[in-house]
Amino acid sequence: MLKFLIEKEFKQLARHSFLPKLIIVMPCVMLLVMPWVANHEVKNVNVCLVDNDHSALSSRLAQKVSSSAYFNLSATASGYSEAMQSIESGKADLILEVQPDFERRLVREGEAEVMLSVNAVNGVKGGLGSSYLLNIVNDYAAELRSEQLPYMGAAASGSFQLQASYFFNPSLNYKAYMVPALMVLLITLLCGFLPALNIVSEKESGTIEQLNVTPVGKLTFVIAKLIPYWIVGFITISFSFALAALLYNLTPVGSFGTIYVFIGVYILALSGFGLVISNYSNATQQAMLVAFFFIMILVFMSGLFTPVSSMPQWAQNITIFNPLKYFMQVMRMVYLKGSSVAELTPQLLALCGFAVFSNTWAMLSYKKVR
Repeated sequence: MLKFLIEKEFKQLARHSFLPKLIIVMPCVMLLVMPWVANHEVKNVNVCLVDNDHSALSSRLAQKVSSSAYFNLSATASGYSEAMQSIESGKADLILEVQPDFERRLVREGEAEVMLSVNAVNGVKGGLGSSYLLNIVNDYAAELRSEQLPYMGAAASGSFQLQASYFFNPSLNYKAYMVPALMVLLITLLCGFLPALNIVSEKESGTIEQLNVTPVGKLTFVIAKLIPYWIVGFITISFSFALAALLYNLTPVGSFGTIYVFIGVYILALSGFGLVISNYSNATQQAMLVAFFFIMILVFMSGLFTPVSSMPQWAQNITIFNPLKYFMQVMRMVYLKGSSVAELTPQLLALCGFAVFSNTWAMLSYKKVR
């Protein structure tokens, strides 16, 4: 009986005019477009320079800022008030003001001041832009100190240099962080929305009544609904792995087997929840709206764009019940750190718990008329 039900589900899926195309097109669009636009790197920050010194050293600082890939020296101003007009008009994001005695103080006292004013309407751009510019200024100061070392004699013996080491992502490639997370988003959309539309579409077409009068039990019915999406999820994630390797040269440091173990459990958990929505919905539009509501909450509270640790404590408590958060952690840890199943035991137990809960609820909420 189960064999024929699964065959029916695949035939229904194959006859659909849109869904088979969506399964192929969606991974391509997601991995071709999203890694380039879902990027927290801030570039092309416009800087307005107020050079009150007009010296060789201040000009050198301005040149160093403009030569950076992150900044555009969009304007120069004779005073701070004029620079503020550039901020208010949107022509500049930052103001870098060099004090009148900049070079003299550097030569005589070994230190000088610059003032940085930031447009914080866009908090992310303002925060990261100011951080980048401070790094450039500090790097410029380090260059000047190194040039002075031959003339400092014994005073230079106490100097030291710091060198940063970046673990797991040495090149700071943002795509290595986002692409695994986008794969999770892709599986969530496919295996969350499609099961939510499954039973309700049969309600609208009337075929659910034919199943209700058969001796098929609730457990068999739910398993027959889950297996096709389980297989679709495996095909989709495998296709995504190939695209990531081909387009971005990204392969997991860890094992593909570890990912497949977790993807199997995650799809069961998510598809079961989709069936729950389908059981309680009477129309396709209703199921889509409810699924969209829950999936949006799961996505935004998963750590896809912002770390869970940076959320308020009450939000962090809610994410405990978010299966998407655990699978997001798994994908990033396997891809970047090479974590194994043993190291990801808490995430595995959490996803297993969600899978059991959602599928039990799906089975109990399905009302079969004998």
